[in-house]
Amino acid sequence: MNVYDFDKTVYEHDSTVDFYLFCLKKHKRTALHLPSLVYHTLRFYVFKKGTKTSFKEKMYGFLRECDTENDVKEFWSKNKKFIKKWYQNQKEDTDVIISASPEFLLRPICGYLNVNLIASRVSPKDGKTDGENCYNDEKVKRFRAVYGNAQIDRFYSDSYSDTPLAKLSKEAYIVKGDDLIPWDYTVKHKVRK
Repeated sequence: MNVYDFDKTVYEHDSTVDFYLFCLKKHKRTALHLPSLVYHTLRFYVFKKGTKTSFKEKMYGFLRECDTENDVKEFWSKNKKFIKKWYQNQKEDTDVIISASPEFLLRPICGYLNVNLIASRVSPKDGKTDGENCYNDEKVKRFRAVYGNAQIDRFYSDSYSDTPLAKLSKEAYIVKGDDLIPWDYTVKHKVRK
């Protein structure tokens, strides 16, 4: 079994940011959430206040202005072209995508790719999170809850914040663009929960 992070690993960009920008163009009222987004981004990333889960709940407030189900379908019809070619060339039906991005956003593209998905459980209506953001150690917990002690053959991510999951794998790779670099376990990544 091979396991992949999604954003900037399998997908060229950050899918949540791309989806927000897509919704901002389509639903002008999402702009009303910009002041809150800026405030909570500064609060979390600059002033180091709050948790990643609470930050993301505030960030997803823009979903109240969207027709999320239809917007996600339209978004992927335009953005599936950003799935990286190296991934498409080695994809297997047993692959698992595990991501901090919302499950409702990634489920359609994972269905299109015919792969398994573990992601953050976020309400598509109001952005409320059910449980913790699927990030860092939480990825290991969520993987184990679904697959038990299954062995990961190869793991791929663009971020060393995924070291806990990389350590479960026979082989692990950092993804930089289209380059796959063997995981350097000496790299320390500061994790904000």
